Amino acid sequence: MSDSFAHTALVLEGGGMRGVFTSGVLDWMIDHRITFPYCVAVSAGSSNALSYASHQRGRGKYIFADLQVERHYLGLRNLVRHRSIMDMDLLYRELPEVIWPYDYAAYRANPMRLESVATDCLTGQPVYLEEKVSEERIIDIVRASSALPFACPIARVDGRAMLDGGIADSIPLQRAFDQGYTHAVVVLTRHRGYRKREHTSRIPSIIYRRYPQLRQALITRAQRYNAQLEWIERLEREGRITVIRPDNPVEVARIETDMAKMNALYQHGFDVAQRVLGQ
Repeated sequence: MSDSFAHTALVLEGGGMRGVFTSGVLDWMIDHRITFPYCVAVSAGSSNALSYASHQRGRGKYIFADLQVERHYLGLRNLVRHRSIMDMDLLYRELPEVIWPYDYAAYRANPMRLESVATDCLTGQPVYLEEKVSEERIIDIVRASSALPFACPIARVDGRAMLDGGIADSIPLQRAFDQGYTHAVVVLTRHRGYRKREHTSRIPSIIYRRYPQLRQALITRAQRYNAQLEWIERLEREGRITVIRPDNPVEVARIETDMAKMNALYQHGFDVAQRVLGQ
């Protein structure tokens, strides 16, 4: 481990296809043997963190760019075939077992703690999950952390109903502080100054009617996310955290199949990591 990061946490935001930016950042870290004692990640950030934790360079980029272009695992056609906007069987069974097998041995040998954030559907609160032993539970955790509301079926970990961690805790920096870390490297997938548009649209009563606390969390998500961004920008100005983010608004679409755009965003993440951490 680099001495500079021995007491620093790594925090990874989600962001769907924008996760290819994070893939570039983490591949730069792998190239320069930069590791952390602790990482907490959300949604697409959890998928990236898993490949980073096993030191499988290029795997994150393959998942978010190459595999999407080749197999279209994220797209509206999956709603008909799989009742989910994502082909969950491809991502969480075929990918780690056949297409690009996950190196569980390397992950277990890595002393870094990795927590993935999911949202408990009953409470609407974040749940921080980690696993080093059970291969099935490792994948279940990442699947739950990435299960998009409205577009994916509810996932289960330990029998508990869960959805995307970004609903309850989009940027889990406070979690890192709560674990005792006083500094963090935070990887965001939005440019400086970005704020999510806040609206008061109602969720139809038929959706998640068994989970009123989840419905409330979805309604207040944008407000809480924007407050996190303001807090992060203040801590960055105070020098308490290091932030890696895209320089400009990301042009990659939610369902992107343009390989040139994906490659460019990946390279941008690699370049920004070099600029921010290379010193």
